[in-house]
Amino acid sequence: MTQAAAGFPPLPFALETPDRYLTFQGIDFEGNMKTVLQHLSRYIDDPAHDNAFWDRFKARLAAAEADSATICDKLLLLHSHVYYMVELFEEHDDEAALADLKRLEEECF
Repeated sequence: MTQAAAGFPPLPFALETPDRYLTFQGIDFEGNMKTVLQHLSRYIDDPAHDNAFWDRFKARLAAAEADSATICDKLLLLHSHVYYMVELFEEHDDEAALADLKRLEEECF
């Protein structure tokens, strides 16, 4: 059996190349989430573009940030809203936000 990674039980087989889901060591979850949320805030916090959907998202985000399991809850919230964020960033032609969202998806989801 191979060595256990980050609290997971050992695999009953050897991996030829590491799988990105075997370990998340070295991935900046907080930084990736913070960057995407900064992009998102530019649009959803603008009173001129008030939207009930994003107001509900902000309420859920505030609740996730108030919980002790902040990283998991925020990550799950962002993961479940990826398509809406893509649509919002595309609507504003925000290539930087799309690139940061893609990095969050590839590294953290």
